[in-house]
Amino acid sequence: MTIAEKILAAHAGKESVSPKEIVDAKIDYVMVNDVTGLPAFEVFEEFDTTPILEKSVLIQDHYVPNKDVASAEQAKSMREFAKRYGIPNHFDVGRGGVCHQIMIEEGFAAPGRLIVGADSHTCSYGALGALSTGIGSSEAAAVMATGELWFKVPETQKFVVDGELGKYVMGKDIILHIIGDIGVSGSLYKSMEFYGYAIESLHLSDRITISNMAIEAGAKCGIIPPDEAIFDYLKNRVIGEYSPVYADEDAEYKNTFEYDASKIVPVVATPHLPENVTPASEINVQIDQAYLGSCTNGRIEDLRVAAAVLKGAGKSVHPDVRMIVVPASRSVFEQAMREGLIGIFMDADAYVAGPTCGACLGGYMGVLAEGERCVSSTNRNFIGRMGHPNSEVYLANPAVVAASAITGRITDPTDLLEG
Repeated sequence: MTIAEKILAAHAGKESVSPKEIVDAKIDYVMVNDVTGLPAFEVFEEFDTTPILEKSVLIQDHYVPNKDVASAEQAKSMREFAKRYGIPNHFDVGRGGVCHQIMIEEGFAAPGRLIVGADSHTCSYGALGALSTGIGSSEAAAVMATGELWFKVPETQKFVVDGELGKYVMGKDIILHIIGDIGVSGSLYKSMEFYGYAIESLHLSDRITISNMAIEAGAKCGIIPPDEAIFDYLKNRVIGEYSPVYADEDAEYKNTFEYDASKIVPVVATPHLPENVTPASEINVQIDQAYLGSCTNGRIEDLRVAAAVLKGAGKSVHPDVRMIVVPASRSVFEQAMREGLIGIFMDADAYVAGPTCGACLGGYMGVLAEGERCVSSTNRNFIGRMGHPNSEVYLANPAVVAASAITGRITDPTDLLEG
């Protein structure tokens, strides 16, 4: 069996499962955020029961701090729900950050676990060897009440990325390269498993980026086999025990894709789909905004890369560009301050904010006006994703975002620093 099949079998109490089989499985954790929480709470109240406290995680992140009365009401409903039932795992403003970063930082995500969340990028935890996937608010309510959920066992695809990555090439480039190859429906309801030297050599941060964007290929989940780097990260962090899961040597895959890491370059996904992938060096587009942050690329490693580009170039953000930097969590923000990264960003005239999803979903604090273009480290560039329907979003890794902020146009950092 593949990793996804083994995890589903274990949580369904079965010896084995097969693709397309329907199973009822026990869930380790269910997460809702401030946007998806309110409808989940409304459905939950109809059950006339109490939530399973140890499995429920509530995180305020999309409109943090609240931007208007509507978002304030959403946040209020979460606080009231948490207080009414005594839910201990509630991360409010100033005490957490972007939901997927918190699920990992706080030790909820771990190898072999089955985790669901009312947010499509819940697949991020596959970076630690978990099977995690997004669900609807009504399903989240049902899991909080019963601790179980039904699944159709997904077919699995194998992606092997061998060789060494070049300078300024990150996990974002790997997953965009793959999506550019197979398309946004190339892994529809499939489990993506990632292998190869290039994957094994990545920091957890880049692995999270890859698993996070599996959903942009239509996948049910994106899983990377856990190794010593993951086990070390989880020491003194993970909640409870966990059991790593690996695919059998004779596991059956729907198909296998192989890539040469040395041929992957810093790329950009142009509007309006993540599959529109082009080398950054081949794009000459002026930008109005550069955004660094989100559940995809707002971790300390991402901030270090961007700060190094700014410092290496010895220049400030282009006068026609606004750069917005948003660490993914309070912990990341604190680490960035200790390392002097916040100072580097501010000295370069970037705007630094506390952890929030805000601009990524076009919610607030970075919304684009008509005709504006943004190079962004986020995960989606759909029409109107970050603001006006006639604005444009270009997806790129943190190094490209920083280099572009300096020049005022989409820029490969290699051209800026070594050209």
